[in-house]
Amino acid sequence: MQPFRHAFKPLYGKYFYRIIFSILSLPLFIYAVIKYFIQGKQHVSTVQQSELDSIVAALKKKYSYLKQDKNDNKLRKEAQRIYNHRYRYNAKQPTNDFVSYYTTLITGRFPVIKVICAFPLFILLCFYLNPIVRYIFERFVMALFVIVGVIFVVFTILYLSPLDAAYSILGPEATKDQVHQFNASHNLDQSYLAQLWNAIKGVFTFDLGTSYKGNENVIHAIFIRIPVTLLIALISLIIAIVIAIPIGIISAIKRNTWLDVILMIIALIGLSIPNFWQGLIFILAFSLKLDILPPSYMPNNPLTLILPVIVVGTAVAASITRMTRSSVLEVMRNDYVMTAYAKGLSSQQVITRHILKNAIIPIITLIGLLVADLLGGAAVTEQVFNINGIGRYIVQKQFIPDIPAIMGGVVYISIVISLANLAIDIFYAIVDPKIRSEIKERE
Repeated sequence: MQPFRHAFKPLYGKYFYRIIFSILSLPLFIYAVIKYFIQGKQHVSTVQQSELDSIVAALKKKYSYLKQDKNDNKLRKEAQRIYNHRYRYNAKQPTNDFVSYYTTLITGRFPVIKVICAFPLFILLCFYLNPIVRYIFERFVMALFVIVGVIFVVFTILYLSPLDAAYSILGPEATKDQVHQFNASHNLDQSYLAQLWNAIKGVFTFDLGTSYKGNENVIHAIFIRIPVTLLIALISLIIAIVIAIPIGIISAIKRNTWLDVILMIIALIGLSIPNFWQGLIFILAFSLKLDILPPSYMPNNPLTLILPVIVVGTAVAASITRMTRSSVLEVMRNDYVMTAYAKGLSSQQVITRHILKNAIIPIITLIGLLVADLLGGAAVTEQVFNINGIGRYIVQKQFIPDIPAIMGGVVYISIVISLANLAIDIFYAIVDPKIRSEIKERE
């Protein structure tokens, strides 16, 4: 139980974890509170008493200098508070407070009984024994809070929307009885908090009910549309990375040459062209004029993915190219790059071992941000190429407003983005030794 003790006390000294841990070990917590207050003051060890005496002596000198009178009882209490605050995160040093008492009770004798009574707590502590696992677990918990926040914001905006779903679907000639029946059948007559709770519960239980218009199962509708959106975004991102990073490196190495100027002009053009205009131009050129590629998406024809992927990937590749060039140029100015060349290493070895390895962090950060742009801006590309994806689905439903459909689409896109950022955070820890050392220092 010693590893659990080292993980438990530092965390239990923080108010957020104290609440979580107390809930997860509620039977033991209630028993500990009752026993702690019945027993009163805990046993003080010789080492602890010696340090308390030294703190009391220091306090006496302090108040003597300030010409303030303090009796021994008040000095002892203040010394105890100082001692508890000093060692509240130290699992090896006992303190005469409830945190230390509860730590001893949780990780003391009869471990099997303790694990049975507080099984969820020990499961959680297992994540905190390894610093890397703890880092990943904390990022996952943060992602859950982000998802709940997205649900709250999206639902509140739709709830306060001036559009009325009943009148939008039933028409202006609908009677009051028809509107009331519609609202009752979709739980729109409930309070704001009740509807918000139903939305949160529906997202995590994969049960958002049926859409207001069409009466289709929302989860099923989302799950048949989101794969094509993710497929286009993923292919676009991979192709953009494969093309953009080498071009950015070449542009940085050949800086201020005609090749650098041409590549940066092309990248700037790629950033400046709107997706919808580029898509229409591509359809006009490659489909209507040259008749090379189909103008709209068809699920059974892989060739129909070429134009959407190029349109989506153009701005992404341009952004990564510019970031790669900027990051590589910054690294190339460092002394260790000059030292690597002085040692006789080839340009390829210097670029792969020293330059790219240190320049990759800003590029990874940008890729994480671009994932959100790819999924968030999918509606425009899907509309142009007639793709039945999640972005187009959300746009079609927002004018009703179809709350379950919009809620499901936006939230599940946010889940994908949160998982992508979680993967980026994990990749940080893999490629950057500074982040790894910071994670291990928190152990």
